[in-house]
Amino acid sequence: MAKSGKITKLLTVPQMDLLKRLDEEEIQIFTFENVLSSIGNTENLKEILDNLVQKGFLYRLERGKFCRSTFRDENVTGTFVVPDSAIAYWSALHLHGLTEQFPNIVFVQTIHKKNPLSILDTDYRFIKISPQKRTGIVFNGYGNYRYPITDVEKTIVDCFDLPQYSGGFAELIRAFYQAELDANKLINYCIAVGNIAVIKRLGFLAELLDKKALLPFVEFARTKINRTYNLFDTFGENTGMTETAWYLRLNLSKKSILGIVENIY
Repeated sequence: MAKSGKITKLLTVPQMDLLKRLDEEEIQIFTFENVLSSIGNTENLKEILDNLVQKGFLYRLERGKFCRSTFRDENVTGTFVVPDSAIAYWSALHLHGLTEQFPNIVFVQTIHKKNPLSILDTDYRFIKISPQKRTGIVFNGYGNYRYPITDVEKTIVDCFDLPQYSGGFAELIRAFYQAELDANKLINYCIAVGNIAVIKRLGFLAELLDKKALLPFVEFARTKINRTYNLFDTFGENTGMTETAWYLRLNLSKKSILGIVENIY
């Protein structure tokens, strides 16, 4: 048996017992509390975990959160380290097959504030949202590899709401054009997010790109039009013709938008 506070080269019986229990229950990623409730009030559990981390059998993700040293899933890890979260924005666009661009940061949406992290050579960015915006969550994967992600419609709405996390406006237009979207889901998520400018941009795009399945959404969007002109491209210059029907300034022309989607295939 290892003496308290010391790291031994060989596995002790309690350490082997814990690894065996993790194997039996097929646990790859867990918290201190998970293990405590699963195996009971084990004496010196913190020391056992510390030893297993030092010996390379476990990896400490952050305080009180661990995974097996062989476990690698950046999406599971990113949503595990912060509660009430989901893979979102550019990362979700990529996972839904709506962009070929691969983000070098994993974007995680959460209702909690959390600073950026780097875990196992992967960088994470956590975007805090208000609780009423947390909707449209589905799950990918199974077992230890199951993680929450915003569905296609919520991903589109979120990306238009915060395009700085979306890989570029042109890429976002392509994603909207290619996505098979449910009009009712789009309506509900737009109501939850509560950004009138986003509703106007999406309504204009749905009409311009002749997405017939979104006619109910276009009708909804028309009821939300206000008399404030918004830039179509949030990060573009304040230039271009005005689209009076939608109260948008087209700093990206209709011709340019159509050119973006025509070059997809």
